Amino acid sequence: MELLDPGSRAPGFRLSRLEGGEATLAEFAARGRVLLVFFKVTCPVCQLTMPFLERMHASGTLQICGISQNDARDTREFNRYFGVTIPTLLDTEDEDFPAGNAYGISTVPTMFLVEPDGAISRVIEGWNKLDMDVLGAAAGITLFRPEDNVPAWKAG
Repeated sequence: MELLDPGSRAPGFRLSRLEGGEATLAEFAARGRVLLVFFKVTCPVCQLTMPFLERMHASGTLQICGISQNDARDTREFNRYFGVTIPTLLDTEDEDFPAGNAYGISTVPTMFLVEPDGAISRVIEGWNKLDMDVLGAAAGITLFRPEDNVPAWKAG
């Protein structure tokens, strides 16, 4: 499947929560727009991206949902090491990556901004500083600080 484009409907999903239970896209969408962030724990670009997503999450103005493509043990260790408090779901190889396949992802990180009506309004593959700045604005924050020395772009 090809990567979904802005304007596409976000496929629904039911995934395991890292800390137990399950969650659906509909549950997140009922509370407003949500940024879905597909990642892998060994991905250097994901490691670069997570602290900035954590800044957005801390603002409390934009829901962010991490979707790990690793097992629970490795994901817990990643979240602990990088200080990630973003709600995290598991889209694992054992289950054939149901959400990742539905969204057509082939690289990580890949992010989808999903509006409350279920439409995808933005898709970001890899690291793009300009796109991250736009997401920060959507969260009502200035994402980058003067001391942040980050690249303009990095492939996922």
